[in-house]
Amino acid sequence: MTKIGLLSDTHAYWDEKYLHYFEGCDEIWHAGDIGSMEVVDKLNAFRPLRAVYGNIDGQDIRKLFPERNRFVIDSAEVLIKHIGGYPGNYDSSIVGSILAKPPKLFISGHSHILKVKYDKTLDMLHINPGAAGLSGFHKVRTLVRFTIDNGSFKDLEVVELAG
Repeated sequence: MTKIGLLSDTHAYWDEKYLHYFEGCDEIWHAGDIGSMEVVDKLNAFRPLRAVYGNIDGQDIRKLFPERNRFVIDSAEVLIKHIGGYPGNYDSSIVGSILAKPPKLFISGHSHILKVKYDKTLDMLHINPGAAGLSGFHKVRTLVRFTIDNGSFKDLEVVELAG
């Protein structure tokens, strides 16, 4: 069983609440538009960090993290890409990979819109954790916590960050 803390679109904004809400997590995943090495360093110092770079990330972050991150954890195949769309409207840059070999979990960011949706056609869960930073049009900052248990996803929680 692995507990995951998931966020996206911090846009260089650091909030100590990230650490508070991810205290019980085994890993932190960032779905891109990290924005600064300070955010990378603080998250990585707290828990193991898996991430992808987003469209606003500079070369320092792009050297550390891939555009796509595909891996298996706790018997679940996961694919993370910043610009990815969602079930019924996948981005053209990722749709081929998803259709050819669907992961059990597809994570994207970019839209700043929290979305958790199951794709019945591909037997795949999609999560976009919304935006945890201040930059953008979103009204509420969000992050997500969930558990992976032998290939199954459970205990998903959405956290709204006030202020």
